[in-house]
Amino acid sequence: MKRYADLSRHDGNQTLFELVEMSIASTHYGEPFHIHAEGLRGTGKTTIMRAARDILPTIVRIKGCIYNCDPRNPHCPLHRNLNASEIEALGTEEITMPYLEISHSAKVGTVAGSIDLAKITDPNNPEAALLPGIIPQAHRGIIFIDEINRLADTSPEITDILLDVMGQKPGRLQIEEAGLPVVEIPIAVTIWAASNPDEEPGPLEEVRRQLSDRFDMVYYMGRPASVEVVAQMLSKSRERNDPGKEAEVADRHNENRQRLIEIGRGYGMVEMPDFLRNFIARIYIKHNLESLRAIEAIQQGALLYSLLKTRKQPTVADVIEMVPLALKHRVDGDMLVKIMNSLEARSTKESILGLWDKASRGKPAAEKEETEDTFVGGARRIKDIGRSELIATEKTLTPQDY
Repeated sequence: MKRYADLSRHDGNQTLFELVEMSIASTHYGEPFHIHAEGLRGTGKTTIMRAARDILPTIVRIKGCIYNCDPRNPHCPLHRNLNASEIEALGTEEITMPYLEISHSAKVGTVAGSIDLAKITDPNNPEAALLPGIIPQAHRGIIFIDEINRLADTSPEITDILLDVMGQKPGRLQIEEAGLPVVEIPIAVTIWAASNPDEEPGPLEEVRRQLSDRFDMVYYMGRPASVEVVAQMLSKSRERNDPGKEAEVADRHNENRQRLIEIGRGYGMVEMPDFLRNFIARIYIKHNLESLRAIEAIQQGALLYSLLKTRKQPTVADVIEMVPLALKHRVDGDMLVKIMNSLEARSTKESILGLWDKASRGKPAAEKEETEDTFVGGARRIKDIGRSELIATEKTLTPQDY
């Protein structure tokens, strides 16, 4: 298995690395961030998503809880009615954030839960007990599904379960087994997926549109376009284990973990400025977007992206960076081009200065200078729909009428 720190980054996959790290940070904070990578075979979608296990931070759970109960907010049938002193008596433990996979051969009982046969056949103390499946065991962590378009086509029952799990944040899981009362538990799990939309049965949005809409961001994986990058990838594929390098890689992974923990903490404190929230709302209204999940994803993505880029608060450019990722699977291509063209026109320096001129007209000189500094400092330029090239700045647009 390739290590995360050793994976080559290029223009075609850089955004997926960013989405993976944003998703880990958000999940560690406690809010799922679902991502789906599409693209041709062999472009490295699955490799990146599986290698990300190297940088998963730890979580604290009630000791021995297979549901990964947070001691501050226990949710499972065994612990949710316990008080603080009872939880303290049980103790806590630190584990790596869960990372599990759902295969195409998985059964509903394996995914959701089933009767624990070991307990029910115990000759000394037989009892009907529930064995939690993959989803409840991944609470506060990540589940990866490869070729999710195929799973959606062949396993409608599992797809229905995912719809409930991903429908809200946190979602919910209902476990039903004959002879046992129905168990419903809240689930905060992030779903990662990969697929090849050019292969049968086709893109996920055409196979199961409801499930496609549950993903906050969808990214189409690109190929490396540089001879140097491909040559570097070939060189890395021939590298052998080196004890000295292993220590260096471990240090880089630890640095990444700590960075993502800090981003998660920041996500819990950063606020979306009102004018940016209005900016996102206008996209929804102006272009008659169908799903409110789209604008919620844009807001969540912009907050996480700004922190990933070490900015104190999101900018217009951060919002625009997230728009094609949040809308690719929710609108058709023509509509996406129209939306991006309208945002590009508004994000140029000229249009911003025009807004400044309108906003500052009639103001005192000192106030006018402050307004000008704010507007010019926030100028951004979008080069293309697939990838935005940002001009770094620490200042943020603040016009009420943007």
